[in-house]
Amino acid sequence: MNQPLTSLLALIALAIGGHSNPAGAAPAFDPESQRILQGMSDFIAATPAFTLRTESSLEVVTRDGEKLQFLTPVSASVRRPDRLFSTREGDLVDQRFYYDGKSLTLFNPAQNVYATVPAPPTLDAAIDFARDELDIVAPAGDLIGTNAYGALTEDMYESRYLGMSTVAGQRCHHLAFRGNEVDFQIWVEDGKRPLPWRFVITSKKVAGAPQFATQIVAWDLKPRLRDKDFEFTAPKGATGIDFVRVAAPSPCAFQAERASSRI
Repeated sequence: MNQPLTSLLALIALAIGGHSNPAGAAPAFDPESQRILQGMSDFIAATPAFTLRTESSLEVVTRDGEKLQFLTPVSASVRRPDRLFSTREGDLVDQRFYYDGKSLTLFNPAQNVYATVPAPPTLDAAIDFARDELDIVAPAGDLIGTNAYGALTEDMYESRYLGMSTVAGQRCHHLAFRGNEVDFQIWVEDGKRPLPWRFVITSKKVAGAPQFATQIVAWDLKPRLRDKDFEFTAPKGATGIDFVRVAAPSPCAFQAERASSRI
């Protein structure tokens, strides 16, 4: 079910290069950037329900160095501790993701096919299960868990606070993090709602250093969500199929997919 996305993301793993944290160098985390990102993580974890809409672009670098962009609008509805529904549309994939606390379903409208498996009883565990057992990355997976800070800073060795900026009409703190595989920037709203509004993630070990960029266009922190919003009902004529567990991608392709999953 996730093969089209995995295959397209793997295209950017055409040449390995780049650099990593110098041997023996101590992590250089700026306290202010850590504080703001941790505050964002804590705020989202403490929000019982929310919806968001994003517009994302993923760069692919061809063998002759041409950069191409593929657009993917995403929407997600979350109700803690055990509900998630999301849609992912556009150039890369057209897919619906359902998690109702008992099962996980992926539905592809264009082919009118779906696959369903039993899933763990919490959102955090279901996201890990989808990634580790099914090779599926849930949209917004690194944000909607209860430890977004840990997910985002995994493998990071440096951070900086770059100042204030305006994104989507919001005054935001601009943060930059560096890692061995990817670098990322994040813009976090100032004030009582430390929400992320923009990401730019760079794949350092891919030729041409392609970027994944996400612009969040709307947050709703008090949505009206019902149980049936997260439950899958097969449309007329839909065909049930099994999940296909693909071989582990190359480290570079894996990092690109992890980057694209962050929102």
